[in-house]
Amino acid sequence: MTERIGSGKRGPRPGKGKGGKSGGKGRGARVTSRNLMTRVRTAKGRKTSSTRWLQRQLNDPYVAEAGRLGYRSRAAFKLIELDDQFNFLKPGGRIVDLGAAPGGWTQVAVQRTTNKGKTGKIVGMDILAMEAVPGATLFEHDFLDDDAPALLMEALDGPADVVLSDMAASATGHRATDHMRIMALLETAIDFAYQVLAQDGAFIGKVLQGGTETQLLAAMKQNFRIVRHAKPPASRDGSAESYVVALGYRGASKT
Repeated sequence: MTERIGSGKRGPRPGKGKGGKSGGKGRGARVTSRNLMTRVRTAKGRKTSSTRWLQRQLNDPYVAEAGRLGYRSRAAFKLIELDDQFNFLKPGGRIVDLGAAPGGWTQVAVQRTTNKGKTGKIVGMDILAMEAVPGATLFEHDFLDDDAPALLMEALDGPADVVLSDMAASATGHRATDHMRIMALLETAIDFAYQVLAQDGAFIGKVLQGGTETQLLAAMKQNFRIVRHAKPPASRDGSAESYVVALGYRGASKT
């Protein structure tokens, strides 16, 4: 297990460029499509699928905007758009980020909880190594290990306001299998959320369309005032992923 503690410095505000002017309405950045398509030629030894992936990356406006704003991945905009819609990241909030690597969601969480003279407490975990994020405590650790919840709760030092889960198992290409795997991760993340969330806390987790989550969502609706499905614009059209957003946790935290 590796723990990395950032310096607490605040990063750039999403959607702001030089002079602090916002790139779009609300709290998020405006991301627009390119006018010109960059085409990638198939190189010797490169698979066709790799060529398609590279071309998609080069022509993805979210990838370009992430680089401009210093985010580690385009996925940062998924959290920005979800928070713009549901407003769950508050100044001074305690946030747990599961499946944090490479750190895009953690960066956004730090930025959006550091405001109005308040500083949030952000704790992230991933089985993959990642560089330190200023203002966050990061663990290189498997969340499915028995000791993982205790590590997170100790670092959090109090009940969580939000539990984020962008965890995803390695894709097999078999849709039903991939769906079951990600749902298993989601169930584990929700069970953890029930342990650490403060009253009125929120849970945001990745799901794949598959139709077997009915029972899980029914249980969540008993524990949260609001449970919604959302697919942020930054989530690619061809992707089966979406997010479950649960707000207003009814139970008292057990921490």
